[in-house]
Amino acid sequence: MADDEKQTVHATAAGTVHPFAETNPPYETAGDIKDDLKIDVSEDVIVDEDLYRPLAMDAELPFEGNPLTFRAVITGCILGSLVSASNLYLGLKTGFTFGASMFGAIFGYGILKFFEKSGKGLPIIGGFFGPQENSIVQAAATGAGGIAGIFVAGIPAMYQLEVFGPGAKPKDQIGAIFTITIVCSFLGLFFVTPLRKFFIIHVARELKLMFPTPTAVALTIRSMHAGAAGSVAAVKKLKCLGLAFGASFIHRVVSYYAIGILYDWHVFTWIHIWSGYTSWALNIESWGWYFEWTPAFIGSGILIGLNPAISMFIGSLLAWGLIGPLLVHYGECIGLQIAPDDPQWDSYYTFFSLSKLGERTPSPRYWLLWPGVMVMVCASMAELLIQYKVIWIGFKSLWNQSCNGINTRLVARGKTNAFFAKHGQLRVKGEDEIEDPAPKEEQVQAWMWIVGLIATVVIGMLIFQFQWEMHPGLTILSCVLAFLFSFLAIQIGAVTDNTPLTAASKATQLVFGAATSGAGYSVLHAQKLNLVAGGLASGGADVATSLVGDFRTGFLIGTSPIKQWIAQAMGTFCAVWLAPGLFVLFTSAYPCIYDPNLSEEHCPFAVPSVTAWAAVARAVTDPKVKIPLTSGIFSIVMGVVSIIQVIVRHYYLVGHREKYRDWLPNWGAIALSWVIPAPVFANAALLGAIIAALWRKYDMRTWDLYGYALAAGFIAGEGLGGVVGAILTLAGVDGYTKGTQIACPLNEC
Repeated sequence: MADDEKQTVHATAAGTVHPFAETNPPYETAGDIKDDLKIDVSEDVIVDEDLYRPLAMDAELPFEGNPLTFRAVITGCILGSLVSASNLYLGLKTGFTFGASMFGAIFGYGILKFFEKSGKGLPIIGGFFGPQENSIVQAAATGAGGIAGIFVAGIPAMYQLEVFGPGAKPKDQIGAIFTITIVCSFLGLFFVTPLRKFFIIHVARELKLMFPTPTAVALTIRSMHAGAAGSVAAVKKLKCLGLAFGASFIHRVVSYYAIGILYDWHVFTWIHIWSGYTSWALNIESWGWYFEWTPAFIGSGILIGLNPAISMFIGSLLAWGLIGPLLVHYGECIGLQIAPDDPQWDSYYTFFSLSKLGERTPSPRYWLLWPGVMVMVCASMAELLIQYKVIWIGFKSLWNQSCNGINTRLVARGKTNAFFAKHGQLRVKGEDEIEDPAPKEEQVQAWMWIVGLIATVVIGMLIFQFQWEMHPGLTILSCVLAFLFSFLAIQIGAVTDNTPLTAASKATQLVFGAATSGAGYSVLHAQKLNLVAGGLASGGADVATSLVGDFRTGFLIGTSPIKQWIAQAMGTFCAVWLAPGLFVLFTSAYPCIYDPNLSEEHCPFAVPSVTAWAAVARAVTDPKVKIPLTSGIFSIVMGVVSIIQVIVRHYYLVGHREKYRDWLPNWGAIALSWVIPAPVFANAALLGAIIAALWRKYDMRTWDLYGYALAAGFIAGEGLGGVVGAILTLAGVDGYTKGTQIACPLNEC
């Protein structure tokens, strides 16, 4: 759910993070949706529904001639823009971003239902509102809420590394930021389009690609449009989401003015003061152990379930309660005193610095960064390689479709070609495979995505050559990596409900570190190329994953693929202009986001993804920056352990032993805790997961009704409150200026 982690219980669940690069399905999440869902259709009748076929909709619903309406697209774009603003705040603060799908579906229902009732007889605004139009709203929202990942990771990392020169500011380079956003956004949109049939229809049942969140969104949309009972339930969901959104928003804004009381509870600082300034409590405080009343991460915990939440908490305990202190104790790493001249606070340290790498003994954060990245990459790659059959089938299907398209056009012109005719023969449909419910005229035509893809790649080569000084060959390499990692992210996300975008970005950085090594680039130039390439690969994969998820929702609801595609493209177009503008807003209000001289002073944003990306870029480009030998050894060992677990899970825990899979640790979540030095988020997520588990156990009916809506409101509300916080800071009336820092360590939270 992050930086580039995208939690995909779209609420994320976003995304994407969603929030963990999963190596095993989460325990008690939307991923628990079964292949065949038992649904109550009356008081005494139960039917089995196959979730690999379009859902049976209410027979009394009128036919929707054209669900791609002006009101649906505009509503979706507005709702997605709220999530985009929320994602930028949450991503800079925590490294996580969230998808807009569920938020757009529920809030969109309320808005358009109001238009339907109040705008009868009015053009554009009035008219029947059905489930297909509802799916258009969420598709536009998903597009408008995306592409935040590059703004909470790669782009600010460039400024922290000063690759544009000392003193460079984002607002002075807004044009270049717009152009890279355009390429990242539309690259993923175009290259994944032809894979719709492959992932949604051809191999979904065979490979158990359930797409938990998109499926949950489709079921939610259907339930809201299921007659009078569905309408009543929808109103309840909407009220819950609205109240959660409002309460979370108000709490975040008000808490700025008494942050140590309403938001951050630094319990060990309180003990330190009450006990007469003893050092032991402050030592614990120094490792980040406090509690934050963050609705966004309590909501995230509600969505992800106990297994990932417990795994993330255990990862934090290992990293910042055991491994880190041992590294400092034995002199392998160091901490920095925050107030060395104050005898009451001289035992207050920071162990998370990433400054002066290569010039002094590293911090525990830098040491733990490498095992975290290694585990994420190894676990994700192991999952991908185990599905080698999927890769082969996918590329074969894409090749056959391309040859079939060429052959069809040749035949239409009265020509023939034996090679394309032979290789264009599509595979025989399997026994359980269904026909594509969308007629040919309702599908995205080949020329649309082919022309769009070629244009995007060509424009990208020009933009990256002249604005970012990247050779066209390296741009093509980035595009290829984006496609490959999209394939990985979609397949893993369809099973686990979490997209491994961190693994994709870090693997791309490592590849580009090798590609630029010895090529004569200066260190700063190589770092710029490294970060641009990582951003392109992860950004393209992010958009591609979201589009396939929307295709899955539309497939279940019966929405036209071409109309969904157009809706998401319109939403993406909005995101291209909105996300850079919001980034400039935040960096203008908080220069510490991008200024390396301010980043370790007072700053409300920990920017964990930014510093992690910058550290990886330095390590693979700067010969002075080394990976500690002990960290490298530990990384290899943990990478092997994570691979072994993937193998055991797929080949040993099968049949009657499959039930034990739920007890396996989630190495993606554990590794994430090592990369992001923030036990505070693990604490909040664990609280949310416990609340959800108890809620499900004792009142499943109300959980089904309110669970996702509550979490979606919490996440979006806090994020929008963060945007207001940036505006208050620019106006000079923020909490740091006008509020109180009481109950914070050194009177500063």
